[in-house]
Amino acid sequence: RGRTPEFVPDPQLSRDGRLQPVADANSRGGEATLRRTLTLWDLVIYGIILIQPTAPMPVFGVVSQEARGHVVTAILIAMVAMLCTAISYGRMARVYPSAGSAFTYVGQEFNPALGYVTGWSMAMDYMLNPILCTIWCAKAAGNIVSGIPYALWALGFALLFTGLNLRGIRANARTNQILAAAMGLVIVIFFAVAVRFVLRLAPHSSSFFTLPFYDPATFSAPAVFTGTSVAVLTYIGFDGISTLSEEVHNPRRNILRATVLVCLITGVLAASVEVYLAQLIWPQSRPFPDVDTAFSYVAGQAASTAGSPANLLRSVWLFQLVNLTLLVASIGSGSGALLGAARLLYGMGRSEALPRSFFGAIDAKRGIPRNNVVFVGGLVLIGAFVLTYQLSAEMLNFGALIAFMGVNAAAFKRFYLRGTRTFGNLIPPLAGFAVCLYLWLSLRRPAMIAGSAWLVAGILYGAWKTRGFRSRVISFDVPPEESN
Repeated sequence: RGRTPEFVPDPQLSRDGRLQPVADANSRGGEATLRRTLTLWDLVIYGIILIQPTAPMPVFGVVSQEARGHVVTAILIAMVAMLCTAISYGRMARVYPSAGSAFTYVGQEFNPALGYVTGWSMAMDYMLNPILCTIWCAKAAGNIVSGIPYALWALGFALLFTGLNLRGIRANARTNQILAAAMGLVIVIFFAVAVRFVLRLAPHSSSFFTLPFYDPATFSAPAVFTGTSVAVLTYIGFDGISTLSEEVHNPRRNILRATVLVCLITGVLAASVEVYLAQLIWPQSRPFPDVDTAFSYVAGQAASTAGSPANLLRSVWLFQLVNLTLLVASIGSGSGALLGAARLLYGMGRSEALPRSFFGAIDAKRGIPRNNVVFVGGLVLIGAFVLTYQLSAEMLNFGALIAFMGVNAAAFKRFYLRGTRTFGNLIPPLAGFAVCLYLWLSLRRPAMIAGSAWLVAGILYGAWKTRGFRSRVISFDVPPEESN
């Protein structure tokens, strides 16, 4: 899964060393040229497109394996953490409407060094997103054409994502809306077939229908929270709503409401309904042929209620339809994720956090950071052979949960410690921080080791680059588009 970032201005340092956002790139002479045309539901639709209505499908198998079949419970727990964090994001977007970055929020409310640590964690997300998409696409494509080995598929998708970005091709909003509508249609088809399958099962007691929430034979709180630490990936991308603060009517109200609604809709409708039916169809005790693409096998099982040729044909048809839909969605996400990573490196190169001659260069013909696209493409290819889908997802969430904790802490300080000490200013950021911290601690040891190594390397690099964080802080905000 990936998210296409909105490009925001680089912050600058004020005299006291704190981050200070500069004027928007589309402003001239202090007068903004952006129009406030977006409504609340425009933002909600945009957020759902960012997250994707099929978000829980790719991680279903991994979460089921780690949570011992309690995928619904894991996704609902993750929703609580994301709802609290969404409130913090929405409220911080009111204070810093043009920045919209956890890096900026933490750096401004605490100090540049902590902002840098948050930004470095976010940078890991940007690098891992295209790797995650490449691994999943290679696995899904192998389900369609099994004769081609994984290595060739991984090579092909890494080259595809790199090539698309070298040509300057990017998905526009209308394409995303069409894709979201197509994914929604596939979800409806799956829902109809799944309900039909469940109704044709042998009669069960009422407890059968509560097993996806709680199965006394397999329930384990630590296992559920380990699965939840992966299920967080379902919601990654909701924070992108905060970047539209300058183009929406009444942003002080609508950014917060839209962010919360997107998390709620994703958790209750898309995630819970999809995975609830999937768990009823596929018993926890039955292993998946391939954990990474497990939902495709669930869809095939749902269409096969008996061994007749017609049912077998429907089973293959729905398996391939779901598989192909998720593959197309992941191709779009992978291309956008690689673009986001290349742009982030460009911003760091332009601010001389990385060698400017390489990372800060723009191809004159295409107007793209060509060196960075090729560089990230190489990392994606290596990562697709070194990492697994589960480890990539957990490492991505390692960084995301740190950023979420930072945003909750910043909101707590801004609105409770420095503002009005009310119940509403206290509970959401503290609850969001506590649940995110517990989920972060619940990550498996390989992800904790790999993520910690990235974090330590970043801290050492930042301390060296900024002479102990005494000089200008390294920027992790993606730069604005250059107008030609």
